[in-house]
Amino acid sequence: MTDAPKITARNVNVFYGEKQAINDVSIDNDTGHVTAFIGPSGCGKSTFLRTLNRMNDTIAGCRVTGEIRMDGED
Repeated sequence: MTDAPKITARNVNVFYGEKQAINDVSIDNDTGHVTAFIGPSGCGKSTFLRTLNRMNDTIAGCRVTGEIRMDGED
């Protein structure tokens, strides 16, 4: 965790209906840094990126909990 992150995610959970796709993800991303999400197929990389871009808002039955802030704003 950093002092002034560009993007902050705290305790992010994503559900597709009853299925939980992401469980309690917390991360800080600094300005000017590159972050890579690496993991096996099906571990939630794309789901987390879609959550940051609010693309999951268009998926019926998708629910996101937790907190995501950019420059300190929700």
